[in-house]
Amino acid sequence: MPVQNTTHLTRACQLLFIIIGSTAILYYGRSLLIPLAFALVLALLLLPLCRRLEGYGLPRPVGAVLSILVLAGFFTGLFYLLSWQLNDIMSDSGQLKERINDLIRQVQDSLSRQFGLPRAQQKQLLQEGNNSMVSSITGLINSVLGIVVDIILVLVYIFLLLEFRDHLLSALLRAVPENQRDNVRRLTGEASGVAGQYLLGLALMIACLWIMYGIGFSLIGVRYAIFFAILCGTLELIPFVGNITGTLIVVCMGLLQGGNFNLIAGILITYGSVQFIQSYIIQPLVVGREVNLNPLFSILCIVIGDAIWGVPGMVLAVPLFAMLKITCDHFESLKPYGYLLGGAPRKRKNAGWLERLRKGFKN
Repeated sequence: MPVQNTTHLTRACQLLFIIIGSTAILYYGRSLLIPLAFALVLALLLLPLCRRLEGYGLPRPVGAVLSILVLAGFFTGLFYLLSWQLNDIMSDSGQLKERINDLIRQVQDSLSRQFGLPRAQQKQLLQEGNNSMVSSITGLINSVLGIVVDIILVLVYIFLLLEFRDHLLSALLRAVPENQRDNVRRLTGEASGVAGQYLLGLALMIACLWIMYGIGFSLIGVRYAIFFAILCGTLELIPFVGNITGTLIVVCMGLLQGGNFNLIAGILITYGSVQFIQSYIIQPLVVGREVNLNPLFSILCIVIGDAIWGVPGMVLAVPLFAMLKITCDHFESLKPYGYLLGGAPRKRKNAGWLERLRKGFKN
């Protein structure tokens, strides 16, 4: 066998071994790696704020703590806002329950007519389902306690990543040849900066979606518009799957509220309008097209994230793969992989106004 073919085969085997080994590590180490991955994403999001606080003369530990407090305050306010809306939903739970019971009776009548399934047998099946539901409450409590522990770990990890980021960079530089350290230091700084800007832009985009969905749902008469606006906007973190899921939830709630055709049509029109504004104005303005993933790889990374880490993997997949693409784009030897992960560049005519507006927005 020629030496060149042997070399290619060896590299392919090494790449396959790395993929299999990395997948095994990610799967079996998910209890450790999921909180660490969330901490890394949030730390990059908070890094510009932390640097600005340090520029005001604050010590790095104080800047890190204040940045974490800002993040915690934001999520606390969001939690209270959602709790307020949930209280309204619970106050109207009687009407929703009555509507659901009407739908169940209609389904039971349909099953009786179509399949000859007696109502007594249907009630027995429902009773068995209720018994299994009671047995799952303990598992739910354990899951909630696990989430609380993971949140504490994430906050601790964020502080440590912000506090010891220079030490971590020094450790990385020691692992590369001395003649490449300046280049790695420069490229790592650029990649982390662009990744932080991308995550900040993504957060701003989600906030804009909250506002637009909130206004749209309120105008067309959707009850608990704020709750569903936050739900639909947040689900945009999961491309393709999240926005469709959020819209279906709002449509189902509109039906349960006794909504007519006009309400359902209004929900779909609001969804389409917001998606158009997001894709062609907000995303290029605050996020940027240069960090967009190829739609094929967007779907693949979501599927891979779900297979390895479940729902947290679906949430983290797109930001982590986008950060990977950014890193690849800043290293010459990895640029082909960054090009593969990215979408095909599209030249748009008369887009100068948007580019100028985007530059002014960033400044």
